[in-house]
Amino acid sequence: MAKRFELVVFDWDGTLMDSAGAIVACIQAAAVDMGFPPPAEERARHVIGLGLHEALRYALPELEEGRHDDMADRYRHHYLSQDRELRLFDGAAKLVQDLAAAGHTVAVATGKSRQGLDRALAVSGLEDAFHGSRCADECHSKPHPQMLEELMDQFGVPPRLTLMIGDTTHDLEMARNAGVAALAVAYGAHERLTLEALAPLFCAESVKDLTVWLRQYA
Repeated sequence: MAKRFELVVFDWDGTLMDSAGAIVACIQAAAVDMGFPPPAEERARHVIGLGLHEALRYALPELEEGRHDDMADRYRHHYLSQDRELRLFDGAAKLVQDLAAAGHTVAVATGKSRQGLDRALAVSGLEDAFHGSRCADECHSKPHPQMLEELMDQFGVPPRLTLMIGDTTHDLEMARNAGVAALAVAYGAHERLTLEALAPLFCAESVKDLTVWLRQYA
């Protein structure tokens, strides 16, 4: 791999792990538990990548502010009951490992909590694959640039040598706000046309497409 970018930062859900459908279902189930009709799939899918409380406020705007903690608990109940069954997209683990072996610094910027990411890394077997990570309970939620800014500071890498990879407009807007390049993946939460409107360097239809692009241009 040619080394154009020193720091490569991945989103987690919908980018490395095939979890977008499960997240939508858990948001909908949590809404029902709270006594509301489930939000439409498109609305629930839109919030993937945000911090949990920000996501639930958007997914169910009619819920009173004082009940968001209760809904978050219901969401966690549903998600944690089946998250060990979730799997990485085919080829995702090898892609991360190959990037690290080629000398890139590889990191995660996710809407998950620290506990949630640690659990997901353990399930996936990638606990030792990343050099760093930032989570939504440690930083401002996407699209605020704090996650990327802190990772760049940690590793001493400037924006021009940093690449963000994600499946949502929140990821691409975070990259733009941080002044870094971005790649989109169209196999996750948000649709290709929505992602392309934010002008990523490339929009991959599969992990295989993403791997080919990174080998040629990263």
